[in-house]
Amino acid sequence: MARGGPKLHQQRRRELGMAFQDGGEHYDRVRPDYPLDSVDWLVPATARDVADVGAGTGKYTALLVQRGLQVTAVDPSPDMLEQLRTALPGVTAIEAAAESTGLGDAAFDVVTVAQAWHWCDPLRASTEAARILRPEGVLGLIWNQLDTSVPWVHRLSRIMHAGDVLKPHFRPVVGPEFVGLESHLTRWEDRLTPEDILELTKSRSYYLAASSAVRAKVTANLEWYLHEHLGHRPGAAVGLPYLTQSWKAFKA
Repeated sequence: MARGGPKLHQQRRRELGMAFQDGGEHYDRVRPDYPLDSVDWLVPATARDVADVGAGTGKYTALLVQRGLQVTAVDPSPDMLEQLRTALPGVTAIEAAAESTGLGDAAFDVVTVAQAWHWCDPLRASTEAARILRPEGVLGLIWNQLDTSVPWVHRLSRIMHAGDVLKPHFRPVVGPEFVGLESHLTRWEDRLTPEDILELTKSRSYYLAASSAVRAKVTANLEWYLHEHLGHRPGAAVGLPYLTQSWKAFKA
């Protein structure tokens, strides 16, 4: 079956991923949340312990906590984890990578990775997830993606240089430790202002890794598109369509 999605050379993946090491407060403020529907579909009713790997500032972690689960958050960025610990003081937060979490063997019912699997080495991260999962445990992979089936959002994504767009034949790579990969799609809208959309653009890896000249060009193009072409007034509410694609596979 065809596979799509990000195809990053390991060194380039590392360089872009490093762009998120700082700026946790900004990331937490401007990035979208996740629909509760994605958690309801992914997490079994009998699950108790969850490792949220690549947790960042805790956007997805918060939904797991809301569900009443015991959550351990893992992320390599101390700046991101600082935001998570402030927002979710009851969650154990560990600075570590998906490929080497340092967590105990067979300690979790579910491992979730939201908006971060493409920054991982998927085979090494799969082996690590299988190690910390109990028998028949679930690996859950989640992406928020702009709904580029909407024409104005498609053009917006190109101006933003957004990589998080739905590719119809995409299937995430998981290791042989997992079977039964299946997916679920949730359509929803995030209510933003044009200024919020500009700040959202500034939180993305392309912008963070770009030169000052490229950043200025992206900003100018975005301001023209939102205000002059689409006619949005400063501070006006804009419904930005999203798709949340959730995947789950089971420990073999």
